[in-house]
Amino acid sequence: MKTISSEFILRRLATALSVAIITLTVMAAISGVLLSFYYEPIAGGAYESLKDITTQVSNGWLIQKIHDLTGNWLIGIALIQIVVMFLGRQFRSSWLTAWISGILLTLSAIGLGWTAMILDWDQLGYWRLSIELGTIEAIPFIGTQLRDIITGGGAITSVTVEHLYTIHSYIISVGALILAVIHLWSLLQQEKEMHNSLTTSSVGKLEDKQAQTEAELIQAP
Repeated sequence: MKTISSEFILRRLATALSVAIITLTVMAAISGVLLSFYYEPIAGGAYESLKDITTQVSNGWLIQKIHDLTGNWLIGIALIQIVVMFLGRQFRSSWLTAWISGILLTLSAIGLGWTAMILDWDQLGYWRLSIELGTIEAIPFIGTQLRDIITGGGAITSVTVEHLYTIHSYIISVGALILAVIHLWSLLQQEKEMHNSLTTSSVGKLEDKQAQTEAELIQAP
């Protein structure tokens, strides 16, 4: 059985991790915007533009590295956050908003990594996406339609890069940023409510103790 102190530590850890999550999300968003000034979401041009960013743009290699690392760290910390919240009993109904936003944020972080696999337009990303599309196409009833929507017609072309770039930059990224804010806000609100509840409980116990002491003094000869 968990002690109150251990749950308190886990709640504080969850809040600290949520701050780290929103920090990483903002860093990934800012670095992504900077990269978009030079990135070309077209087959062939994507690889060349990223090469130019790392070799010709001032501090371009650093910006790209920050973008890659923050994306990877975001997935890892979001997964750790889910575990910490579970161990801290934050799966209860009172933590519903933080719990749901945390799960959706984790899925968004994974989605960002998935949609970015072809944006480099290299051999590794190309064949990874080909395998993933084969798996998607195997989904009953809707698999073929999903593949066509993602690729823009079935084959991996410039349209595929444009589709995934749009999903990555304008849909999932914005959603992840909103979810990170909601997640931090909900944890802070819950911490505030629990603090007020503990304060009220402590005051009540102190008043009861004072009343008991006064009663004993009155009854004393």
